[in-house]
Amino acid sequence: MAGNNHVFLLTSLVLRDFRIRYRSMSLGVFWSLLNPLVMMGVLTFIFTRIFPESRSHNLHLSILSGLVLFNFFSLSWSAGTVSLLDSAGLIKRVPMPRVWIPVSAVLSNTIHLLIQIGLLLLLVVVAGIGVNIHWLLLPWILAMEVMFVCGLCLITSALHVYFRDVRYVVESAIMVLFWMVPVVYSFEMIPARYHSLYWYNPVAAVVIACRSVLLEGRMPAPETLAKLTAVSVVVFTLGLVWFQRLRHRFADYV
Repeated sequence: MAGNNHVFLLTSLVLRDFRIRYRSMSLGVFWSLLNPLVMMGVLTFIFTRIFPESRSHNLHLSILSGLVLFNFFSLSWSAGTVSLLDSAGLIKRVPMPRVWIPVSAVLSNTIHLLIQIGLLLLLVVVAGIGVNIHWLLLPWILAMEVMFVCGLCLITSALHVYFRDVRYVVESAIMVLFWMVPVVYSFEMIPARYHSLYWYNPVAAVVIACRSVLLEGRMPAPETLAKLTAVSVVVFTLGLVWFQRLRHRFADYV
């Protein structure tokens, strides 16, 4: 019975965050599709017209895949970090597992991720690349990214309750990480001595793996999937432990 209540509560929080985001927007959820398409168009123009030497086949799909996955990471981490303070009234009035609040912030952005992934898959098919058996790996790859971001949010949201400048540290880290993830460039352009930095970066590993599946029609390197899974599980576990240690005084600080 308690398990059903927790599922209902988590679902309610996810839907609340999703509705609030588009409550006053005339185009509503259409913005989930428009934003990455606009950025894809701008970056494709830059790297095919301004820097024509960077031209590559299906560059627009390569950029879109990177944008979709990185945007989910950046929006979820930002929203999850401030989620406890944004839900201060809920924390003080409603007895509930506090861990659901940052997790629900991530899961509400997962809805946008799925919408954008659907658009990406459609464009891949339209481009003539076609469906392949390795598409079956996509749920696992995306689940690992969600798990990794949940772990990060559990750590930073708990810290943000006590140190209100954590959100600015996260925003700065996101700007740096944009260039540490192959969004506007390919993994092949990275010198071999730096490959390990990308393999152990779950966001970069997710982008590399999804491009292998969608654009190259091949299975990602096993070591990439193994490192992605290991780092995601470790970060999520550490996040849970950290959150549980700090949660007892949340109501005093929010």
